[in-house]
Amino acid sequence: MKKIKQIKRIAAVVMAVSVAVGLTACQQKTDSQGNSTQTGTLQKVLKERKMTVGCILSFPPFGYKSEDGTPMGYDVDMIHELADSLGVEVEIVEVTADARIPSLETGKVDAVFGNFTRTLERAQKIDFSNPYVVAGERLLVKKGSGINTVDDLTGKKVAVTKGSTNAELMATLNPNAEVVFFETSADALQAVKNGQCATFLEDSNFQQYQAAQNDDLEVVGDSLISLEYNAIGVKKGDQDWLNYLNLFIFNTNVSGKNDEMYSKWFGEPMPFDLNPQY
Repeated sequence: MKKIKQIKRIAAVVMAVSVAVGLTACQQKTDSQGNSTQTGTLQKVLKERKMTVGCILSFPPFGYKSEDGTPMGYDVDMIHELADSLGVEVEIVEVTADARIPSLETGKVDAVFGNFTRTLERAQKIDFSNPYVVAGERLLVKKGSGINTVDDLTGKKVAVTKGSTNAELMATLNPNAEVVFFETSADALQAVKNGQCATFLEDSNFQQYQAAQNDDLEVVGDSLISLEYNAIGVKKGDQDWLNYLNLFIFNTNVSGKNDEMYSKWFGEPMPFDLNPQY
């Protein structure tokens, strides 16, 4: 009996070692000379001469569709700038706020641009580049609504988009307000216009742009947070790709290109400094 148990233990150890070796072989490819080869996103994009990027296209002026369906906006310009730096073609895939992380985790896209605030919770699932734009969070309401601060929202409906951090923010600032979720920012904006919701809680950049486009809307109160730093989202553990994106952001800032693109879409220079500053 003892010999049989010993044989079983040895067999189990051999099997475990075989599985470990097999997994390592799957994870690390080699060329004909036995040298390790890189298989990350950067190498894939350069080899295929094509990049697939997720972008929210219901969030003007960051991202939206023209009448003929062409993606437009500040984030879209950033995406094309990145593609030009790599010398590759780009396919822009529309994503919702709620689909940003799953799209990266499943490999549907190589990166995500789309009002993507860096948070510790999200960083447990994906990686973020250095920030390329900064925003606060403010309330968008109908003119004459009587709403001036978050305290005025008790018993009122507050529109937020699914997948954003604003539901948690409102629960902290005024737990007596009723949060209503919408798939897109366009839907949330329409809910304020038609009176379904009293306000829409969203990034200050977006809110100021919408108020400028709609005479019956206004942005009220100060930012409800200090600042939010928005970045490019990538699949976790792809350091070469992340390094490239960080250098890309550095270059667009020191060259003034980022500020040029922001001013083009928002009509003014960036209102907040980036951290790190360039």
